[in-house]
Amino acid sequence: MPKSTKYIAKKPDTQGYIAYSSEEDAVWRDLFSAQQEPVQTYMAQPYLNGLKKLVLPGDRVPQCPDISRKLGALTGWKVSPVPALIGFQQFFGMLSEKTFPAASFIRSREDFDYIEEPDIFHEVFGHTPLLTDQRFAKFSQAIGKAGLRAEKGDYSWLIRLYWFTIEFGLTRENGVLKALGSGLASSTSELIHAVDSNEPVLQRFDVGNILRTPYRIDIHQPVYFVIEDLDELFAAAERDLIADVKVAQAKGLFAPLFPPKQKVS
Repeated sequence: MPKSTKYIAKKPDTQGYIAYSSEEDAVWRDLFSAQQEPVQTYMAQPYLNGLKKLVLPGDRVPQCPDISRKLGALTGWKVSPVPALIGFQQFFGMLSEKTFPAASFIRSREDFDYIEEPDIFHEVFGHTPLLTDQRFAKFSQAIGKAGLRAEKGDYSWLIRLYWFTIEFGLTRENGVLKALGSGLASSTSELIHAVDSNEPVLQRFDVGNILRTPYRIDIHQPVYFVIEDLDELFAAAERDLIADVKVAQAKGLFAPLFPPKQKVS
């Protein structure tokens, strides 16, 4: 995740609601509208099912208490506003308690097409649909529980399993490649890049290989993992993921399929 951000968290009132401006609501409206056709075309059915269950508003930024009521009735999860950036320890801790941390700000018009850090559109439109499904909710909680057992040096290894599945995972439905991850659902460009461009390398889902695959957050991913059978993903929730991390660390990272990030002098 990025180490700094220009955005400032929006603070909720005592009831958990945030006063978004008309311009912020307009940004949500335009992002929501722009993604409707792409997600229906390229996203996998579990995501689409969840999106239908949530009935997110298209004309304004949704409020966490409203989403939490729907998620609570379906899977026992809730969404809680957090500052623009949080650390791995807090992230894992919240997941372990069935709480999804949602950055409360929404991107500016300047960052409409691409924003490096997660905003409320990514968090809600991208993540919450899968959290309506008990199987995906259980997997996310398992990542959180593993993170609580992890040492600080394990965090960047463990998070790769979340990154390449819940954030940027792919799957197949009736032989057709579909996107599963929230980072793809909420992206105005990477969704098509991942599913329909033939540019990235596609690899079969494998926990050990995922943990050894480096990534960058500021570019379209050059490699994605395809979960042919979703039961493989859900079975990973039963694994000793910290033991998997230790094995991956002993073997070392694969060579990255992307150039190093240029340093600004």
